[in-house]
Amino acid sequence: MNRVTLEASSGGEYELLDCGGEEKLEKYSDVVLSRPDPQSLWAKVLPEAEWSKADGRFVREGREGKWITSPSLPKEWPMKFGGFTFIIRPTSFKHTGLFPEQEPNWAWIKESVSKAGKGSKVLNLFAYTGAATLAAAAAGAEVTHVDASKTAVAWAKENALVSGLSEAPIRWITEDVLVFVQREIKRGNKYDLILMDPPAFGHGPKDQLWKIEEHLLELFKLCGDLLTEKPIGMLVNGYAAGYSPLALAYNLEPFAKQYGGGVEYGDLTIPTKAGDRLLPAGIFARWKTV
Repeated sequence: MNRVTLEASSGGEYELLDCGGEEKLEKYSDVVLSRPDPQSLWAKVLPEAEWSKADGRFVREGREGKWITSPSLPKEWPMKFGGFTFIIRPTSFKHTGLFPEQEPNWAWIKESVSKAGKGSKVLNLFAYTGAATLAAAAAGAEVTHVDASKTAVAWAKENALVSGLSEAPIRWITEDVLVFVQREIKRGNKYDLILMDPPAFGHGPKDQLWKIEEHLLELFKLCGDLLTEKPIGMLVNGYAAGYSPLALAYNLEPFAKQYGGGVEYGDLTIPTKAGDRLLPAGIFARWKTV
């Protein structure tokens, strides 16, 4: 196994301008947003006067939060990043629909699918707004996109449309991930590449409970039953669960031993324009055979 630090691009339409004081200041095209980020446990570089110019600032109020915005902040807008176009939409839970730290993984997906050849079957679980789905589809894969949220699936479809991939072979599924995977096994369906971005906690569309500490091992086992005889590999990301990337990597080791290939794991990071720092933004582990 090999530990690496993945570094996203910054400086085009997306840019991490500064971070510190448990906040981050980001530019999305022509819009600047300030959001909480508990990983930025250091002092800000830019003066507060620069931070105060943000078009929108997300603030915590107890367990909830809200956006404090200027009249110039649009409800949504398109932005190009990583070879795709995304609809940026500040949500009531601080997210914008774009996770720029995942850009190196999109490149890995595109490269892996391209080497395997067109027609590869990719399963994207907890797929949210669909960037990994777009990466696989752009490389010629047939993709099954699964998320429990109707809103997220609709958003992902919008991103496919504005990215010129509305006609790509993507199957859009709104379903609880464990329920869907169990049904796919019964149907006899197989996949060459499996992607997953499991939350620490969540609910399915019929209020099915997901807890990463209770269900992740089961999901890995089930995904093993969904792999083709000559798979491409598997990618898993982690956010806010408090685990080391080693915990994810150890679950991919058995697949590497069975099918060959290697495992990489480590941190997802975004470079900061001010101060030349890397902001930790998540963890990952990935295994591939091609």
